[in-house]
Amino acid sequence: MPINVPDSLPAIEILKEERIFIIQESKALHQDIRAMRIALLNIMPVKQTTETHILRLLSNTPLQIEMDLIYPKTHKPKNTPVEYLQTFYKTFDEIIYDKYDGMIITGAPVELLDFEEVDYWYELKEIMDWTFHNVTSSLFICWAAQAGLYHFFDIPKYSLNKKMFGVFKHKVNNRKLPLVRGFDDTFLAPHSRHTEIRAADINKIKELEIVSESDEAGVYIVAAKDGKQIFITGHSEYDPYTLKEEYERDIKKGINIQMPENYFMNDDINSIPVVRWRSHANLLFTNWLNYYVYQKTPYNLNDIK
Repeated sequence: MPINVPDSLPAIEILKEERIFIIQESKALHQDIRAMRIALLNIMPVKQTTETHILRLLSNTPLQIEMDLIYPKTHKPKNTPVEYLQTFYKTFDEIIYDKYDGMIITGAPVELLDFEEVDYWYELKEIMDWTFHNVTSSLFICWAAQAGLYHFFDIPKYSLNKKMFGVFKHKVNNRKLPLVRGFDDTFLAPHSRHTEIRAADINKIKELEIVSESDEAGVYIVAAKDGKQIFITGHSEYDPYTLKEEYERDIKKGINIQMPENYFMNDDINSIPVVRWRSHANLLFTNWLNYYVYQKTPYNLNDIK
C-alpha cells in the first residue's frame, strides 16, 4: 500500500522515479480505509532530503500511511525556505490535540551542544512528553535518540575523540524481539556523529534493553521494553551518497574530518559507494511499523492510553 502525501511535495517525483508507490492526497481521500497516521518531526537542516530518506523506507509496507510533517517553531531554519515550511509543514501547536499511530523524530547536527543549549530543546521536551499519551510508538534517530534517552532516563552522552563516521558491522543481542525479525547475524548500518551513549548507563535502566550494538560503533538500537520508544543511534535511512556529501561539505569548510570508514570502494573517494545497509534499513522500519505500531495501535486513535 502507498504513503499518502500532499500532492505537490517535491519528494514525490524522486520516489516515483524509483518506482516507489506514493498516493497523492487527492486520490487517498476517495479510499475507504483506515490509514496509519505517522508524524515526522524533522529537525534536520535540509528538510527535503530527510523527507525523501524517511518516505522511501516507510513505503515498503502493505499499510497505507498518512504523513504529517512537523518542525519546531522555536527554531529558525537556515537551509529550508519559510515558504516551503508553510506549505508542507505544521507546528506542534497545530497537532497538539491530534493522536498518531507512530512518530519519527530525526537527528540534528547539534550534538556537540549541551541539550539545554539547543534553541528548541524545551519545545522538543514538550513534544517528547506529549508522545507518551498521544502516540502508540515513537522512533528516535541519532541525536534524537540521545535526546530522548537523556530526557526520559537521564542517560548522558559523551564526546568522542573522533567522529563516528562510516558504515559499521552490528550484531543482534536478542533475536526474539520482533523489531529485529529477519535480521542477519551481522548487518551493516551508517553512523555519523561526534557523541555516543554507553551500554553501562543503559544497563542500569530496567525499562530499557540494548537490542543491537557494534564492536566499533557501540550501542546501536535501544528499545523500551513496552515498545513505546525505539532509539536508533545511527542512520539506516541514509541514501548511497549521504556520507559522501557530508564528507565533502566538511572538507570545504576546512574541518579536519577523516574519510568515512568502510564506505568508498578501496577508500577511493572518486568511486561510487556500494550500499550494503539497504535491506536492514527496510526491515527495521517495516518491523517497527508492523509490530510496534499497526499490531498495537487501537482502531480508534482516541483510545490510545
